[in-house]
Amino acid sequence: MPSLGKSLIVIGLVIALIGVILSLAGRIPWFGRLPGDIYVKRENFTFYFPLATSIIVSVILSFILWLFRK
Repeated sequence: MPSLGKSLIVIGLVIALIGVILSLAGRIPWFGRLPGDIYVKRENFTFYFPLATSIIVSVILSFILWLFRK
């Protein structure tokens, strides 16, 4: 059961880190507006898909989880 406790701690820290990132995201001017993010605006239609931002967030989270596994 010690591994379950460690896993829950890591999951809690990751959730807290995501919360901090999301609350600071409005203060970072380039977050969500990177080259590679898809944004289409028409008269009655707006489509936004943050592709580059999603990739960067995924790489950062993968690196953090890799550090915890070591």
